Amino acid sequence: MIEALLYEKLPNNRVRCRLCAHQCVISEGRLGVCKVRKNDEGSLYSLVYGRTISQHADPVEKKPLYHFFPGSKAYSIATPGCNFHCPWCQNWQISQMPREQDFIAGRQFRPEEIVSLAIMSGSHSIAYTYTEPTIFFEYAFEIAQLAHAAGLMNIFVTNGYMSPLMLETMHPYLDAANVDLKCFSKDLYRTTIEGGLQAVLDNLILMKRLGIWLEITTLIIPGLNDDPDELGQAAEFIAQNLGTDTPWHLSRFFPAYKMIDRPPTPLSTLARAREIGARAGLRYIYVGNVQEEPDTLCPQCGEILVRRRGYRIMENRVRYGRCPECGEPIAGVWADLRHLVPT
Repeated sequence: MIEALLYEKLPNNRVRCRLCAHQCVISEGRLGVCKVRKNDEGSLYSLVYGRTISQHADPVEKKPLYHFFPGSKAYSIATPGCNFHCPWCQNWQISQMPREQDFIAGRQFRPEEIVSLAIMSGSHSIAYTYTEPTIFFEYAFEIAQLAHAAGLMNIFVTNGYMSPLMLETMHPYLDAANVDLKCFSKDLYRTTIEGGLQAVLDNLILMKRLGIWLEITTLIIPGLNDDPDELGQAAEFIAQNLGTDTPWHLSRFFPAYKMIDRPPTPLSTLARAREIGARAGLRYIYVGNVQEEPDTLCPQCGEILVRRRGYRIMENRVRYGRCPECGEPIAGVWADLRHLVPT
């Protein structure tokens, strides 16, 4: 265990965790909502520092990030735990492990070892992903500082339910994020996900203001968050508050975890969601978990700029951040990787 960074001490040996929007007040000997932060004699400790349960060099497109150094690799890590409890979680075996098994697995790796492994793998970035990176903040924060010093970028794949304090502390070392906007319903966030919509929306706006490259993902679940009006509200929020150049990834649902009673998302629902996003003015909309190839098109002339086959980049025609045909600026981070990957 190491002592947490973002908390305050309260009377009677209680503490208030200031890491995420839950703002848990934790009595002595008890755990926070995430089940990986413990009050031990009036001090708050992380139970997952250094305990990596997953490590892999992934295509950055798998995060998914389509406008952030496409074709590069992101060395992806996770520890057990999450501050949400989504019944459809694809990684529930590790995200819900501390909650459901009262157990925290993982191999011990020092931050400098993670950075070395990332460099040896040929990765351009380190992605904190698979579970919720907010809950292993101390570990991610230390790795991220070392990563920047070594010339690597840092990526959060997150539910967006951190505290503003956490974001402001992390942002000098956080280059990009894919945020899972799970729905646009306060009730669903409160009753099913065990969180809150407004905190996620506020953090999205804050990330944009802090200059973190941002892409949004919404997993569309039949009968749960596929209402056209709700999808329209989400698209309008993205367009008006984050900008029409913000990529929106619409992912197809497949039964998982506690939600095995629903069918996969119909392709017609995904097509309708894409149309809704386009009507809101969003210029880059991608459909995921389908056979369709998620190419990037110029929003001005319609030329294919980035041709993909699954997670592989077959062609990238973006030059100096612009379409080579019409000169339209293409939002994203498109630097030549030959000059950025550490050797």
